Amino acid sequence: MKYKAIVFDLDGTLTDTLFDLKESTNFALRHMGWAERTLDEVRQFVGNGVRRLMEQAVPAGVSEDDFDECFRVFQEHYVVHCQDHTALYPGIGDLLRELKARGYKMAIVSNKLQAGVDELYHTFFDGLIDVAIGEHEALRRKPSPDMVYKALDILGVNTEDAIYVGDSEVDMATARNAGLPCISVLWGFRDRDYLKEIGAFQMIETPSEILDLV
Repeated sequence: MKYKAIVFDLDGTLTDTLFDLKESTNFALRHMGWAERTLDEVRQFVGNGVRRLMEQAVPAGVSEDDFDECFRVFQEHYVVHCQDHTALYPGIGDLLRELKARGYKMAIVSNKLQAGVDELYHTFFDGLIDVAIGEHEALRRKPSPDMVYKALDILGVNTEDAIYVGDSEVDMATARNAGLPCISVLWGFRDRDYLKEIGAFQMIETPSEILDLV
């Protein structure tokens, strides 16, 4: 074992949440009478938390009050519908079970709202992953390293004994800010060319490849 702990991003890394995010985005946009967004547009908007997702999704020039109403509707809808179509990426379940069997400690750090993280954790990861941290007021969201440091503190692991796994530029920056090496996955919300362009060092095509790197 090269590391004692693995810190995972959630959306685009462990779970394919894109369609449910798109559905909640468009539900809120329809509520406001605004134009809807395509799946590819939402794919580009995700990664910096759902507030930033909605800031990019709404039309330019909307008032603060209208945005707040739209964001409120999104949040209410997503907490209820965050599992309508969401599933683990193929091979993730087997990977997590094998990592646990080998004795690794694992954490999730996500810019998703904590309520959404909790819903997905209880469905997919309870008993496999030790801690799951989402966006809330007590911690700055990624790419700040705060969530990573909190997770490692709970796990009782130093940064030099941990590695980060994610799918986006936000994840690369988070790992760098926390002082962790980063594995970039190619099944998520960003493609190889983009990740290579922004400096990804270690890219993998299938979850099982992680076993050879940790």
